[in-house]
Amino acid sequence: MKMQRTGLILSGGGARAAYQVGVLKAVHRILPPSKHNPFDIISGTSAGGINGLALATYSQNYRLGIRQLERIWRHFSCEQVYRTDFWGISNALARMSRSLIIGRRYKNDPVSLLDNEPLRELLEQAIHFDCIQPAIDSGALYAVAVNASGIDSGESVSFFAGHPDIPDWDRQRRVGRRTALGYDHLMASCAIPMIFPAVFLGDQYYADGAVRQLAPISPALHLGAEKIMVVGVSAITYRYRPEIPDSTYPSPAKVMGHMLNAAFLDSMETDIERLRRINRTLRHIPKAVREHYDLELRPVQLLEISPSVSLDELAGEHTEEMPKALRLALRGQGNSPHNGSGILSYLLFSEGYCRRLIRLGFEDAMNKQTEIRDFFRDHFDDSQID
Repeated sequence: MKMQRTGLILSGGGARAAYQVGVLKAVHRILPPSKHNPFDIISGTSAGGINGLALATYSQNYRLGIRQLERIWRHFSCEQVYRTDFWGISNALARMSRSLIIGRRYKNDPVSLLDNEPLRELLEQAIHFDCIQPAIDSGALYAVAVNASGIDSGESVSFFAGHPDIPDWDRQRRVGRRTALGYDHLMASCAIPMIFPAVFLGDQYYADGAVRQLAPISPALHLGAEKIMVVGVSAITYRYRPEIPDSTYPSPAKVMGHMLNAAFLDSMETDIERLRRINRTLRHIPKAVREHYDLELRPVQLLEISPSVSLDELAGEHTEEMPKALRLALRGQGNSPHNGSGILSYLLFSEGYCRRLIRLGFEDAMNKQTEIRDFFRDHFDDSQID
């Protein structure tokens, strides 16, 4: 049986991306024992980009890559991602307030709530970009992409490395550019607007890849994926519908959490719904008719795994793990476990919260063993399938 190129899409979501580690661990547990990388193509955005690039560097020893990824996330702390001391946070807040009131002191002064320079130091220790090209040359990896958003151009840009046959692409507000991937691309993809500073790449500044990413599935398709596994970080909407409490005017923290959800979650859910609708439509159009009219659409097998419970609520249960300085700053904006846990779910890189998300991701994926085995059917022999 010819193996189709399998694409993995890891969405953004800050600390929520710990959930993806649990899912990937379960997939590794379900698949037959092997060092083989089951994902030919990896596309990641924001924190999902970090997970994706980390996996790509271990494509020739996927089993070790999963262990390393879990080790990092299970021992995470907020201090490894952004400055959590009172001076660092108060200085950033003062700089942001000054820029809003009287403008920036210097033209290239970064304006952000938090200083994420510790994240760069962590990435430099954990991700080895020089392993990507050898993995591509050996056939263990076909392509990998990290997505960022051009602030001046308004385009969603997929920076990728991959097989030489893959061309760049240009679509409306969506482009793909072959490049030598590095730490700046990851830092740009993780630059949540107003929370982490934008990053200058080439000719413009870039922000988090989830911003203006209208079609998060498309980069993997452009890179040649023939079937797609999506690991999301939002609770499945038809399974989880929160009760709406007695409304009071939303706090700044709640508004910010709402905006982050719109950037990180809505476009992925919409794109998944669009792909499913296209697949249903194509089932009623014979292949000969599609070829006759030169229709570019083709059916794409989809496997989606998303949290079975609200990550906002889980974050609210771990509020006390937030660094004291940031907790005070957010409470000053009206944040609490009940009205502002949305923003906490993105910034709470704490050991307890991340471990809980890893466990949830593992359980959710293990509960989908049948779907996962069917999706990776060409990795099993007949006796293993039965």
